[in-house]
Amino acid sequence: MKALCLCLRESAEGVVHPFLALIVGLMMNCDAGAVTSQSFRVSATVVPGCSVSTGTGGRFGTLDFGTRNGVDNTPVSTSFVADGALSIACTPGVALSMSIDGGQNYSSVRRMTRSGGTEVVGYRLYSSSSLAANSEIGVNQAIPITYTNSNNIALPLFGVALLTGFSLPGTYSDQLTVTLSW
Repeated sequence: MKALCLCLRESAEGVVHPFLALIVGLMMNCDAGAVTSQSFRVSATVVPGCSVSTGTGGRFGTLDFGTRNGVDNTPVSTSFVADGALSIACTPGVALSMSIDGGQNYSSVRRMTRSGGTEVVGYRLYSSSSLAANSEIGVNQAIPITYTNSNNIALPLFGVALLTGFSLPGTYSDQLTVTLSW
Protein backbone atom coordinates (compact mmCIF):
# COMPACT_ATOMS: atom_id res chain seq x y z
CA MET A 1 0.00 0.00 0.00
CA LYS A 2 2.91 2.26 0.84
CA ALA A 3 4.29 1.68 -2.66
CA LEU A 4 0.96 2.64 -4.23
CA CYS A 5 0.79 5.90 -2.26
CA LEU A 6 4.36 6.72 -3.21
CA CYS A 7 3.58 6.06 -6.85
CA LEU A 8 0.50 8.27 -6.73
CA ARG A 9 2.45 10.98 -4.99
CA GLU A 10 5.11 10.97 -7.69
CA SER A 11 2.42 10.96 -10.35
CA ALA A 12 0.59 13.85 -8.70
CA GLU A 13 3.79 15.78 -8.21
CA GLY A 14 4.48 15.60 -11.93
CA VAL A 15 1.05 17.03 -12.71
CA VAL A 16 0.66 19.43 -9.84
CA HIS A 17 3.97 21.19 -10.13
CA PRO A 18 3.53 22.36 -13.73
CA PHE A 19 -0.05 23.41 -12.98
CA LEU A 20 1.02 25.36 -9.91
CA ALA A 21 3.83 26.92 -11.92
CA LEU A 22 1.29 28.08 -14.51
CA ILE A 23 -1.00 29.62 -11.86
CA VAL A 24 1.87 31.36 -10.10
CA GLY A 25 3.23 32.60 -13.42
CA LEU A 26 -0.13 34.05 -14.44
CA MET A 27 -0.52 35.73 -11.09
CA MET A 28 2.93 37.27 -11.41
CA ASN A 29 2.14 38.61 -14.91
CA CYS A 30 -1.10 40.22 -13.75
CA ASP A 31 0.21 43.62 -12.86
CA ALA A 32 -2.27 44.96 -10.38
CA GLY A 33 -4.40 47.49 -12.28
CA ALA A 34 -1.95 48.00 -15.17
CA VAL A 35 -3.54 49.55 -18.26
CA THR A 36 -1.86 49.80 -21.58
CA SER A 37 -3.17 52.08 -24.33
CA GLN A 38 -2.37 52.83 -27.92
CA SER A 39 -3.91 55.16 -30.45
CA PHE A 40 -5.15 54.39 -33.93
CA ARG A 41 -6.04 56.55 -36.90
CA VAL A 42 -9.53 57.05 -38.30
CA SER A 43 -9.94 58.60 -41.76
CA ALA A 44 -12.25 58.93 -44.72
CA THR A 45 -11.79 60.35 -48.20
CA VAL A 46 -14.81 62.10 -49.65
CA VAL A 47 -14.84 62.43 -53.43
CA PRO A 48 -17.17 64.61 -55.48
CA GLY A 49 -20.23 62.84 -56.82
CA CYS A 50 -23.97 62.80 -57.31
CA SER A 51 -26.90 60.71 -56.18
CA VAL A 52 -29.88 60.06 -58.44
CA SER A 53 -32.92 58.14 -57.28
CA THR A 54 -36.30 57.49 -58.84
CA GLY A 55 -39.47 55.84 -57.70
CA THR A 56 -40.81 52.54 -58.96
CA GLY A 57 -40.57 52.17 -62.71
CA GLY A 58 -37.33 54.13 -62.91
CA ARG A 59 -38.78 57.07 -64.84
CA PHE A 60 -37.55 60.60 -64.28
CA GLY A 61 -40.89 62.17 -65.23
CA THR A 62 -42.97 63.26 -68.24
CA LEU A 63 -43.15 65.87 -70.96
CA ASP A 64 -46.88 66.06 -71.69
CA PHE A 65 -48.21 68.23 -74.54
CA GLY A 66 -51.79 67.64 -73.43
CA THR A 67 -54.86 67.00 -75.62
CA ARG A 68 -54.93 68.83 -78.96
CA ASN A 69 -57.30 69.13 -81.89
CA GLY A 70 -56.18 67.07 -84.93
CA VAL A 71 -56.34 70.13 -87.20
CA ASP A 72 -54.25 72.29 -84.87
CA ASN A 73 -51.12 73.44 -86.67
CA THR A 74 -49.48 75.67 -84.09
CA PRO A 75 -46.44 74.70 -82.02
CA VAL A 76 -47.41 73.58 -78.52
CA SER A 77 -44.93 74.00 -75.69
CA THR A 78 -44.66 72.33 -72.30
CA SER A 79 -42.14 71.77 -69.54
CA PHE A 80 -40.77 68.64 -67.95
CA VAL A 81 -42.63 67.46 -64.84
CA ALA A 82 -40.42 65.38 -62.59
CA ASP A 83 -41.74 62.18 -61.07
CA GLY A 84 -42.53 62.87 -57.42
CA ALA A 85 -39.83 60.41 -56.36
CA LEU A 86 -37.08 61.88 -58.57
CA SER A 87 -34.23 63.17 -56.46
CA ILE A 88 -30.94 64.53 -57.80
CA ALA A 89 -28.26 65.77 -55.41
CA CYS A 90 -24.57 66.47 -55.93
CA THR A 91 -21.58 67.42 -53.88
CA PRO A 92 -21.45 71.24 -54.04
CA GLY A 93 -19.41 72.41 -57.01
CA VAL A 94 -19.77 69.24 -59.10
CA ALA A 95 -20.14 69.96 -62.82
CA LEU A 96 -23.33 68.10 -63.79
CA SER A 97 -24.55 67.63 -67.35
CA MET A 98 -27.31 65.73 -69.14
CA SER A 99 -27.62 64.26 -72.59
CA ILE A 100 -30.76 62.86 -74.20
CA ASP A 101 -30.91 60.30 -76.97
CA GLY A 102 -33.05 60.58 -80.11
CA GLY A 103 -35.88 58.46 -78.74
CA GLN A 104 -37.47 55.52 -80.51
CA ASN A 105 -38.57 57.29 -83.71
CA TYR A 106 -35.85 59.83 -84.55
CA SER A 107 -35.50 60.98 -88.17
CA SER A 108 -33.96 64.48 -88.44
CA VAL A 109 -36.17 65.44 -85.46
CA ARG A 110 -37.44 63.56 -82.43
CA ARG A 111 -40.90 62.15 -83.14
CA MET A 112 -43.85 60.72 -81.22
CA THR A 113 -45.63 57.80 -82.92
CA ARG A 114 -49.37 57.20 -82.76
CA SER A 115 -50.28 54.14 -80.69
CA GLY A 116 -51.32 51.33 -83.04
CA GLY A 117 -50.16 53.27 -86.11
CA THR A 118 -47.18 54.68 -87.93
CA GLU A 119 -48.18 58.36 -87.98
CA VAL A 120 -45.78 60.73 -86.22
CA VAL A 121 -45.71 64.19 -84.65
CA GLY A 122 -42.32 65.85 -84.41
CA TYR A 123 -41.07 67.64 -81.32
CA ARG A 124 -38.00 69.52 -80.14
CA LEU A 125 -36.34 69.73 -76.73
CA TYR A 126 -34.84 72.83 -75.14
CA SER A 127 -32.79 73.56 -72.03
CA SER A 128 -34.40 76.98 -71.53
CA SER A 129 -38.00 78.07 -71.11
CA SER A 130 -37.29 80.82 -73.68
CA LEU A 131 -37.24 78.05 -76.32
CA ALA A 132 -34.48 79.98 -78.09
CA ALA A 133 -32.74 78.19 -80.96
CA ASN A 134 -29.41 78.18 -79.09
CA SER A 135 -31.01 76.23 -76.22
CA GLU A 136 -32.26 73.38 -78.42
CA ILE A 137 -30.97 70.02 -77.19
CA GLY A 138 -29.42 67.94 -79.94
CA VAL A 139 -29.28 64.15 -79.88
CA ASN A 140 -26.77 63.03 -77.21
CA GLN A 141 -25.54 66.60 -76.78
CA ALA A 142 -24.09 67.29 -73.31
CA ILE A 143 -26.04 70.13 -71.68
CA PRO A 144 -24.60 71.67 -68.50
CA ILE A 145 -27.05 71.78 -65.60
CA THR A 146 -26.69 74.78 -63.34
CA TYR A 147 -28.04 74.64 -59.82
CA THR A 148 -28.08 76.69 -56.65
CA ASN A 149 -29.27 74.00 -54.24
CA SER A 150 -27.02 70.95 -54.53
CA ASN A 151 -29.58 68.81 -52.65
CA ASN A 152 -32.50 69.58 -54.99
CA ILE A 153 -31.41 69.73 -58.62
CA ALA A 154 -34.06 70.13 -61.34
CA LEU A 155 -33.64 69.08 -64.96
CA PRO A 156 -33.95 72.09 -67.31
CA LEU A 157 -36.12 70.44 -69.94
CA PHE A 158 -38.79 72.02 -72.15
CA GLY A 159 -40.47 70.81 -75.33
CA VAL A 160 -42.33 72.02 -78.40
CA ALA A 161 -44.63 69.71 -80.39
CA LEU A 162 -44.66 70.50 -84.10
CA LEU A 163 -48.31 69.92 -85.00
CA THR A 164 -49.00 69.86 -88.74
CA GLY A 165 -52.80 70.18 -88.78
CA PHE A 166 -53.20 66.72 -90.32
CA SER A 167 -52.76 64.42 -87.32
CA LEU A 168 -54.93 61.32 -87.01
CA PRO A 169 -56.66 61.00 -83.63
CA GLY A 170 -54.89 58.86 -81.06
CA THR A 171 -52.22 58.97 -78.40
CA TYR A 172 -48.76 59.87 -79.65
CA SER A 173 -45.71 59.04 -77.55
CA ASP A 174 -41.99 58.46 -77.50
CA GLN A 175 -39.52 57.29 -74.90
CA LEU A 176 -36.23 59.07 -74.30
CA THR A 177 -33.17 58.06 -72.34
CA VAL A 178 -31.55 60.78 -70.24
CA THR A 179 -27.93 60.31 -69.20
CA LEU A 180 -26.57 62.35 -66.30
CA SER A 181 -22.80 62.78 -66.13
CA TRP A 182 -20.48 64.34 -63.57
